[in-house]
Amino acid sequence: MIPNTSEDPVATRRIEIAPGFAGYLALPPSGSGPALLLLQEIFGINAHIRAVARQWALDGFVVLAPDLFHRQAAGVELGYSGEDHARGMALHQAYTHEQQLEDVAAALQSLRALPETAGRRCGALGYCMGGRLAYFAAASAGVDAAVAYYGGRIQDHLALASQVRSPIQFHYAGADDYIPDAAVQAVRAAFAGHDSAEFHVYPGTPHGFNCWARESYEPAAAALAHGRALQFLAAALY
Repeated sequence: MIPNTSEDPVATRRIEIAPGFAGYLALPPSGSGPALLLLQEIFGINAHIRAVARQWALDGFVVLAPDLFHRQAAGVELGYSGEDHARGMALHQAYTHEQQLEDVAAALQSLRALPETAGRRCGALGYCMGGRLAYFAAASAGVDAAVAYYGGRIQDHLALASQVRSPIQFHYAGADDYIPDAAVQAVRAAFAGHDSAEFHVYPGTPHGFNCWARESYEPAAAALAHGRALQFLAAALY
């Protein structure tokens, strides 16, 4: 395939995953590569998630960010405080476990079916709510690797840990108001016998430290985590 030589090296488009269920696709400069499912926070496919998709596309991956709240509020884009935060929490609470598993499976099927990912490995990466869904993707959807950033409530689904066969990497904030240290330790204990599970905790950092659009952004921790995740996914998917 001829490399993309336009001024913008990342081509993006909207794709349909299922009727009423769409996703944001970002292609690497080469036009093809390993597949990466990018799973959002509770704030929709907003400007930050689209930028993260482009960031990972520049790293060489074909990235699909599915619109997970398509049933309740298709296309919703929220900020991180006030009424937007409250709405995101409400959308999250209405998003059932069964719907989450269904959406992850459907999005992965669409991603794997793209000509740009033909014959390539597939990973999942997510933040907060999306971190939990990346864990689900590893446990039930057969991805080749998964990365979970401060995945909320993973500790409530540890019965699935034994189903994770692929490499998995966890990133946790050391001063997380939403995920207590006991939850982190429970997840770590559940993966004690997993040879390809990695845990990274960033001391003193708050929840959401990777998001440059939030007050909780910690650029040093974000850079370190991205480097670790990139090295991890490159080793597993290329």
